[in-house]
Amino acid sequence: MPLLINQKIVENDSWQLVDIEALEQLQDLSDADIQGDIIVPLAFYLQHRDQLLSRSGRLGLQVNGDDDLAALYAEQANVALIAVEFPTFRDGRGFSIARQLVRVGFAGEIRAVGDVARDRLAYMQSSGFNAFLIPEDRFSEDDLGAFSEVSVNYQGTAADPRPIFRR
Repeated sequence: MPLLINQKIVENDSWQLVDIEALEQLQDLSDADIQGDIIVPLAFYLQHRDQLLSRSGRLGLQVNGDDDLAALYAEQANVALIAVEFPTFRDGRGFSIARQLVRVGFAGEIRAVGDVARDRLAYMQSSGFNAFLIPEDRFSEDDLGAFSEVSVNYQGTAADPRPIFRR
């Protein structure tokens, strides 16, 4: 899947989503050979927090609208990336999650995953996303133009929270 970070195509993604089913079958996470930068679901992280934080490599969390976001905000200092899942087109809770992450001061990468398509890229960016994992069948080089299609935001954005009538 193509990955866009800061409006550029990235060839090598150092992050890998960990197979949780395989990890849950282990008695102890220290038995697992988990190398590099990994992304784990928030619920799994909360169960195995100390073991995951003690490993080498950066840690990322995958969340969706069903997760306990208060726990996510409390743990934001321990992670370098938060992947926000869009399970379907009509589920817009990810926009709110990204906006709240920016408001609480998260400075790492906020990545949109799942049902990500060109028609929402500019809105995702204005909500606070800075990385987008786009399914292969939906991606084209023209998607990079989506970020400049919306030249004026009437609502506040992550970059400038003031509405247009206050600018």
